[in-house]
Amino acid sequence: MTPGKSAVVIGAGIGGLALAIRLQSAGVRTTLLERRDKPGGRAYVYHDQGFTFDAGPTVITDPGALEALFTGAGRQMADYVEMLPVSPFYRLCWEDGTSLDYGNDQDDLERRIHALEPADVDGYRRFLAYSRQVLDAGYIKLGAVPFLSFRDMLQAGPQLARLQAWRSVYSKVAQYIRHPKLRQAFSFHALLVGGNPFATSSIYSLIHALEREWGVWFPRGGTGALVQGMARLFEDLGGTLALNAEVATLQTQGDRLTGVTTRDGRQFQADCVASNADVVHTYKDLLAGHPRGQQHGRQLAGKRFSNSLFVIHFGLKRAQPQLRHHTVCFGPRYRELIQEIFNGDTLADDFSLYLHAPCATDPSLAPPGCSAHYVLAPVPHLGNADIDWQVQGPRYRDRILDYLERHYIPGLREDLVTCRIFTPEDFRDTLGAHLGSAFSLEPVLTQSAWFRPHNRDAQLSNLYLVGAGTHPGAGVPGVVASAKATAQLMLEDLQR
Repeated sequence: MTPGKSAVVIGAGIGGLALAIRLQSAGVRTTLLERRDKPGGRAYVYHDQGFTFDAGPTVITDPGALEALFTGAGRQMADYVEMLPVSPFYRLCWEDGTSLDYGNDQDDLERRIHALEPADVDGYRRFLAYSRQVLDAGYIKLGAVPFLSFRDMLQAGPQLARLQAWRSVYSKVAQYIRHPKLRQAFSFHALLVGGNPFATSSIYSLIHALEREWGVWFPRGGTGALVQGMARLFEDLGGTLALNAEVATLQTQGDRLTGVTTRDGRQFQADCVASNADVVHTYKDLLAGHPRGQQHGRQLAGKRFSNSLFVIHFGLKRAQPQLRHHTVCFGPRYRELIQEIFNGDTLADDFSLYLHAPCATDPSLAPPGCSAHYVLAPVPHLGNADIDWQVQGPRYRDRILDYLERHYIPGLREDLVTCRIFTPEDFRDTLGAHLGSAFSLEPVLTQSAWFRPHNRDAQLSNLYLVGAGTHPGAGVPGVVASAKATAQLMLEDLQR
């Protein structure tokens, strides 16, 4: 316990909420400031004509990490949110009609792999064994351990070297698996955390084992219901959640923070401050008046950033029983398209898509007999591609909806009730994301662990980071692990 101590957390995304819960349950008087009208950050929710649309992450893995937030506070997660299993985890589809339902039944999955390439059954078993080794080393042992010194990196070095962390996810998959479609099936996971499968460290192949170990889940009512449950837990513990409270500046005295000032002039004093806001925004804008903010903000802005996303939320007046909850729609190209997404300066002519059909698991997200969806296309961030999304957004939307109608949802246009888009410019302007990146810094090896922005600032001793831009990285398990690492540091520092 740290009686009398106070903290401010900026940003009520899942990482910020998880950190605020940990601090408040440890006795730290915590205020959580959110610039928008409700919590969630990237996991925002839209309601329209009876449809509920999750704006952000919909693939929930490692439910135990979420459960720990509630049990650590003396509560039961089931009293706040109900988690539903998703089966299959994904349906993977290609334009030639090939599909692969990938779930947690080993025999069934091996039969499906055998139908594509008999030799890959043994290769998949060996890949799964490798993925489980990486899960143990890279997530279970190191995911919630803050890397504050290069010595920490050196200590992890032999293990990372043994696991060939310098190799890409795709090259590691290709070491075990021959069939090109199966190579796509077991390497696309890097895209879920903003990584290029051909450049991201093979450490991120742990995502596959993470799914196989604990399953894929979905909160009843959508990811927004998880956010609401976390926010209610935080307030039940006595925490203060302030909405429509956009932070304008971090107040400093020498090399310490004294609190924050919101855009409407409110001041919140605190013993320590943690930011769940975009890391470049945190330093470059919120700390613009301090040399550390100016210098580190410039340094961070020069790093490699993850791709952005183009998202369409749409509601249909008919159910779509042919769809599974999560469908990955692979286009005609894989390697070449991904290179254009991460390095190109224009929109590609083709696309690969993720299609979300949550009514397959929870029909309550749409009016009776209807269905709610979103579809996202990975696209270049604004620093690479100078695209006028006000003009190109509606055109791109129409191309994607036409594609879905042709391949996956017959009669889509006729059944369309409501539709909205979210572009890279919205990631920049609504979420404060540098260059409109959807996942913050790209998770290449030279921007991971110690090389990623640290959970505690190296100069401002009571400034902390949480969320996708710090260790271990993006994705729901990543930001929840970052909250555990950051809370550990803050609580140790506050007890001194």
